[in-house]
Amino acid sequence: MRLNEINYTDALPIDGYGPGFFRVGGQVYNSAVLCSGAGVSEWGGYSDTETLLTLTGQVDVLFIGTGKDTLHIPADFRTTLETAGLGVEAMNSPSAARTYNVLLSEGRRIAVALLPVSDPITEA
Repeated sequence: MRLNEINYTDALPIDGYGPGFFRVGGQVYNSAVLCSGAGVSEWGGYSDTETLLTLTGQVDVLFIGTGKDTLHIPADFRTTLETAGLGVEAMNSPSAARTYNVLLSEGRRIAVALLPVSDPITEA
């Protein structure tokens, strides 16, 4: 079996996630996050389109991690992003994180906005 080292260039991969957090490039974020070649930042969720619109022209596709389950994203949210020229693909956050890492390792122009998989306060 041949193993290849993955090179993410300057972008940071998503290392892990859990109830209410994401670990990106070794740093823990206790919120929704936006990851791209430009860096990692907290994201305010569906009401925060301004943060995502800064990616216009910089990425070919923006993955939206909808939390634990794959859900439809709000229509006005999708329309705002697509009108600005951002391709949007929604999937659950674990799938979005994995897809982001794979495409990032291929040098693709991508970004991912992730909602946490669950709220740590509601975990039993």
